[in-house]
Amino acid sequence: MKILPAAFDDLPELLALQKEAFESEARLVENFQIPPLTQTLAELESEFSSFVMLKAVDENGNIVGSVRAKIEKDTACIGRLMVAPGQQGKGIGTTLLAAIEKACAQERYELFTSAKSKRNVALYEKAGYRRFKEKEFMPNVWLVWLEKGGQAKN
Repeated sequence: MKILPAAFDDLPELLALQKEAFESEARLVENFQIPPLTQTLAELESEFSSFVMLKAVDENGNIVGSVRAKIEKDTACIGRLMVAPGQQGKGIGTTLLAAIEKACAQERYELFTSAKSKRNVALYEKAGYRRFKEKEFMPNVWLVWLEKGGQAKN
């Protein structure tokens, strides 16, 4: 597996992966209107230039995971960490998380996930993230925000 920068031409495949990967989250929160499932290709294309996007590619050249981040002040806001359902549990998510932190070296990292997603929260806590906020994002959809200190700027 290789971690590479995502290209603009990858966006249709990344969006398809996003919808596949986040379907389990939608089932968990019983809401299929969550942003990862409703995002359009045009919306993703308009975001592309303002995010660092990485992809995990298997030995056959298939995209099996992705993550993105946007820098805001001294914080890398990490989002849409996803792994193809058939590839989960193999360390791809952990590898992508470390890669986006390295690619966006900042004093602080922040991300969020569903408060019901115990597996995701455990992954982030194992990587050194700590909860700092929980909030209802949509009716009956609670999110938990986690943060981690990063590298001090010179």
